[in-house]
Amino acid sequence: MVQIIQARDISLYELEEKFALQQATEADFFPEWTENLPTLTDAEKQALDRAKSNYLNLNKRRPMSEETVKMVVLSPLLDLAGFYQPPFDIQTETSIEISAEDEGVVVKGNIDVLVIQNRLWVLVIESKSSKFDVIAALPQALTYMLNNLDDTQPTFGLILNGREFVFVKLIQQEQPRYARSDALSIERESEFHQVLSVLKRLGEFIVC
Repeated sequence: MVQIIQARDISLYELEEKFALQQATEADFFPEWTENLPTLTDAEKQALDRAKSNYLNLNKRRPMSEETVKMVVLSPLLDLAGFYQPPFDIQTETSIEISAEDEGVVVKGNIDVLVIQNRLWVLVIESKSSKFDVIAALPQALTYMLNNLDDTQPTFGLILNGREFVFVKLIQQEQPRYARSDALSIERESEFHQVLSVLKRLGEFIVC
């Protein structure tokens, strides 16, 4: 009998057991979130300051919903990173399904935002409400990333809850392996600036 698991309910342990996923420990596995980051312009920094101000104003009134996080925080970042322009294309609420060989397990779910370049998945973004720990979305994001049929190139992801941002890299060539960045905070200016720099860096990487 086939077991169906929703992506939002799966754990890292289950991904490791059923899909042989491993966390990479090498320091050089994920240099894209720290090395060769582009310098931001004054205009980009001012736009980030505006997004931060909007977030802080709205979040002090009530915890921000997932939709509000997308509108107030995520959309400006995608715009500034150039993901609304060619060669990138964005699809939302895309259904995914992955199966574990000989395990009789199927994992299903929907991706909040999927950035596609030349019809290949290159950046998965899973938005979570600001009242949740951002790492709680890691297994779900990895599940979506494992659905990438092109296993010759790395897949990158970003999980966020409005306040914190974590980047993820997944390589599937011989065995699926991943690494994640430290959590970067919108409340610390240099870290919020780094979020945009990393997005721009990933954009450069995936079109090379």
